[in-house]
Parts: sequence; structure tokens; C-alpha cells
Amino acid sequence: MDEQELRRSIIEHCRMMNASGLNQGTSGNISARYGDRMLITPSAIPYGEMMPDMICSMPLNGRDGEWHGPKKPSVEWRFHLDILRSRPEIGAVVHTHSMYATILAMARKPIPACHYMIAAFGGNDVKVADYARYGTPELSEAVTTALEGRSACLMANHGMVATGLTLKKAMWAAVELETIAKQYYHSLLIGGPVILPDEEIAGVLQGFASYGLQDRPQPSQAAH
Repeated sequence: MDEQELRRSIIEHCRMMNASGLNQGTSGNISARYGDRMLITPSAIPYGEMMPDMICSMPLNGRDGEWHGPKKPSVEWRFHLDILRSRPEIGAVVHTHSMYATILAMARKPIPACHYMIAAFGGNDVKVADYARYGTPELSEAVTTALEGRSACLMANHGMVATGLTLKKAMWAAVELETIAKQYYHSLLIGGPVILPDEEIAGVLQGFASYGLQDRPQPSQAAH
């Protein structure tokens, strides 16, 4: 799609994110790669009022914080930019404060292999990034570290990040992560899940290579 289509798609996915209950208000943010630039939602603009020309453009190889547009970028631009810089296989990043992922993030509980679909994120768990204040270099470093070998992570006392080859795939990953977080949370209420062994998750990953998930971003490091 061309740039205008991508800008419209970012807004459409933001509205879908809130309508589905995956996010609330303007707390989440979305970015997408467009050539050598990142397009990202602006700061503090309600999604219902957002227009394509409000989407902020940031050069991937420019000075940190350099941006173009009538509105300043989301306060979380830094980890979006660092993810796209360090992971060329990723085309889009979705950050939400979804209910169950955030509950687990508040408790700093990583999600283990409680369901075989955990393999959709690149390994046998979804990690929790260390806590750091929003918008800081420390948070960006914590998030990119938690994403090593993975395509999604929780953010301690904050929310979640999901990535994908495309914006559609990143949103799918965010929905899937919230679903597994909800299932894991409820399983803990009845004594906890039976965790699948590493060899089973390895087999699932092999199966995904020839199934409908083969176009998910491949982690830059081996899953561990």
C-alpha cells in the first residue's frame, strides 16, 4: 500500500483496537515501517478524531527524536523506533494496555507454555520486560531485550507489545497475546495450568513453518 493507505490503515487499526476492548482511550499506540521511515500515531489524539495527516513520520536512521508532521509522536516513539531499527523483519508494532496482559504485567508474571499457541510468539514463553518509566531509553532497552527471540512481550506494570511483518499481523498477535493472557490468568485461579514441555513447543514451531503462521516475523535470535 502507498503511504496514505498505510496512514489510514494505522488509524483503522487504532479504532479497531479500542472497539474490541484491546485498549482504552489513547493509552495505546501503533507504528508501521514505510521504507526508511516509521509512521506512528501522534500523542494524545483520540482515535475518532485522528486524520491521516496527523500520523507522525520519523526517519529510522535519523537523529533520535527527529519527527515530521503537524502533531508530535506518541510519547512511546522510542521503543517503536528501536524495535524497527533492530529488527528489520518487523513491519509494525502494536502497544496496548489490554486487561489481562496488563494484569500479568502488573504481577510481573511471564506467560509459560500453558497453550501450544505460545509458540506463535517465537518460543516457549512470553517474557516480561523490566519496569522503566514510559517514554524513556531505559524502557526501550528493557522492551527490546524482552523481545530477543520473540515477537511479543509484556511490559512490567504497563501493558504489552506485539509485532508482525505487517500491521494486520501485528494486530493479530496483540489479540492472540491478550487471549492467552486471559486463559492463563483464569487457569491460575483453579490451580494453574499444566505446562507443555519444550520439545512439544519445538514441534509446534516446526509445524507453524508450513502452516498459516509461516509469515510471522522470525526472531532475530534463536528462541530460548
